[in-house]
Amino acid sequence: MAKEIAGQLKLQIKGGAANPSPPVGPALGSKGINIMDFCKQFNARTQDKAGKILPVVITYYADKSFDFIIKNPPVAIQLLELTKLKSGSAEPNRKKIAEVTWDQVQVIAEDKMGDLNCFTIESAMKMVAGTARSMGITVKGAFPDVK
Repeated sequence: MAKEIAGQLKLQIKGGAANPSPPVGPALGSKGINIMDFCKQFNARTQDKAGKILPVVITYYADKSFDFIIKNPPVAIQLLELTKLKSGSAEPNRKKIAEVTWDQVQVIAEDKMGDLNCFTIESAMKMVAGTARSMGITVKGAFPDVK
């Protein structure tokens, strides 16, 4: 018989670095989830992605047990890593801070495809390009024909 779902939590935690301090501890503790159990499981599953910010969706049940799904790093974080910047532009419409190519956008779109709500790589690339634009990052060239 299936467990009764009590709710879901969405957090962004650095891979291999979950600990009971805020924001993880209070978010889980208020729902009655065993904080240390979650931290140990999360850190074990994300050792290979240490230091990267990873979104995690935690489904907790009425009996205080839980499951969680780890997603790929957010597009904005991937763009910052690619351009080696600390943050996006304060005025993205006026001050451009970096450039990326459509090939780089395609790599990020393919990596993030499972987490996005689109069906084609072209639409995923347009979503990634929109995020880049909102961060003050210019995408060089014309939109390519993707096959």
